Amino acid sequence: MRRRMSLLVLLLEVNMLGMECSRNYITWNDLTVVNRSRSKVIVVADRNGRGDSRTVQGAVDKVPDNNTERVKILIHPGIYREKVVIPKSKPYISFIGIENKTSETVISWHDKASDKDKNGRGIGLVGTATVTIESDYFCANGITFENTVKQYPGAYNMQAAALRVVGDKAMFYKVRILGVQDTLLDQEGTHYYYRAFIQGRVDFICGNAKSLFKKCMLHSIAEAGGAIAAHHRNSLNEDTGFSFVDCTINGKGPTLLGRAWGSYSRTIYSRCYMDNIISPVGWSYWNDSNRKRTTDFGEFRCKGKGADRHSRAPWSKSLTYNDAKPFLSLSYINDGNWLRL
Repeated sequence: MRRRMSLLVLLLEVNMLGMECSRNYITWNDLTVVNRSRSKVIVVADRNGRGDSRTVQGAVDKVPDNNTERVKILIHPGIYREKVVIPKSKPYISFIGIENKTSETVISWHDKASDKDKNGRGIGLVGTATVTIESDYFCANGITFENTVKQYPGAYNMQAAALRVVGDKAMFYKVRILGVQDTLLDQEGTHYYYRAFIQGRVDFICGNAKSLFKKCMLHSIAEAGGAIAAHHRNSLNEDTGFSFVDCTINGKGPTLLGRAWGSYSRTIYSRCYMDNIISPVGWSYWNDSNRKRTTDFGEFRCKGKGADRHSRAPWSKSLTYNDAKPFLSLSYINDGNWLRL
């Protein structure tokens, strides 16, 4: 095994030093492993020891810092109970599971915001993430990101992220992101979520990224009130916002479409199907009435019983096509610069 590991490290280093700088974009090929013998660099994570690492973090650690070529980390089925961080110094990494069997490859942990670090301080939301992506040009296919923290009435500081994305230009395809509160901390950067399943109860998609969610399933597990999105834009100068296009919203309610975590919070739903779990008012200004004037909350041609706008917050918007057009396509996230799909 030691000889195999040394050969792997040598292969990685040769690939990184001997090739031109990586393409600064993501393609469908970056999300798949069709033929291992023809792929440039693959690291295999297998919890049963039939790969290059028994852990996902171990596989990430084998990628040299400042790599210039994409490294595909093939994660064999199983539950990997660990926290994983991809540092900023390791761009162009892919996590690849089994595309149509996403539930078989799970990265799972259980930290919550009130847990203490080694100095006795609460770790806060940022510290809870099961998987943290700090690097650019990351992509994932066929993986479940999970935080197993459960909430109970009266609980405090129970935020618990399954996935935290800080790096720029990331794509997530056919992944599951599971948690309860602040499940997906889409913190900053430009991201694309395509056909993802995202589950939670309170603010389960939150942060200040500029992200497009296309054909995703947003599944609420709210029993006594919840919210889907909590965007954190605080200034008109910030070019950020969540755009949900052709998504399906189902589960339990009542659930708000969004809450104004930031004064200029921006969240747009276009052509989405909304089940009858959506609270009639739809939106919350988060106890700051000034945010009624500054938030950018809108709906365009949504369907389903939950899309009825008769009792919506009057300061939210019913968008025309021209209003919604900037948010509808990949151009919203400047895809020409980094997506070639």
